[in-house]
Parts: sequence; structure tokens; C-alpha cells
Amino acid sequence: MIAFYLQIKLVHVAAVLASGGLFVVRGALGLAGVRWAMAAPLRYLSYTIDTVLLTAALMLLTALKLNPLVVPWLSVKLVLLVVYVVLGSLALKRARTRRARALCYAAALATFAFMYFVARTHHPLGLLQGLAG
Repeated sequence: MIAFYLQIKLVHVAAVLASGGLFVVRGALGLAGVRWAMAAPLRYLSYTIDTVLLTAALMLLTALKLNPLVVPWLSVKLVLLVVYVVLGSLALKRARTRRARALCYAAALATFAFMYFVARTHHPLGLLQGLAG
């Protein structure tokens, strides 16, 4: 599988960007009161993209023989992923007020950005690593 590393990584990165972009659009439209932002076709597209993303991530872990529970930056990314999913769910449908949805949306976007920088730097603190001393 290592022979296909670059192709798998490309699919993973593309899926990250597609997933994040779709969340940005759905969240912004949802906050604006556009009801079709939560329509079934967009939800299913989101599920499909996220399935491709997770599959590519697992393939990369397998090809590189990495254990996300042992590699610090991957552990952080895994925890951030759970936080992002919870915040995203609250932002799109579960939070009761518009204000709570907006706060969860902003927090989910910040979490997504932090995950991105952790992945880019391969460091648990992402861009904050210089502040750690």
C-alpha cells in the first residue's frame, strides 16, 4: 500500500478540504435561516465525503504503520476530531438557540483550523509550538 502513499494522501487532503468547505457553507446557510442547507442530499454528500476522508486516513495509518495513540500529534488530531464532530453537530442542528449554534459554529471552525495546523506541522501544538518554548 505504501506504493500508493501519494495518491492516498492526495485523496485525504482533498476530502479534508471538501469536508471543511461543505461544513462552512452548510453552517453559514443554516445560521442565515436557509432550510435546504440541512436537506438530505447535502447531509448524504457530507457523509460520503467524511467516509472517504476516514478511509483514506486509515489507509495512511496502515501504509505508514502509525499508531495514533502513540504518535503525539496524531493523538491530538484524534481528540480534536471528536471535539470538531460534537461542535459541528451542535452548530448544525442540536444547539437550541441561534446564538448557541453560532458559538458552536465558530468553535468548530477554530477546531478544524487547529487540526489542520497540527497535521501540517506534525506537532501537537500546531502553529503554537513556538510558544511552548
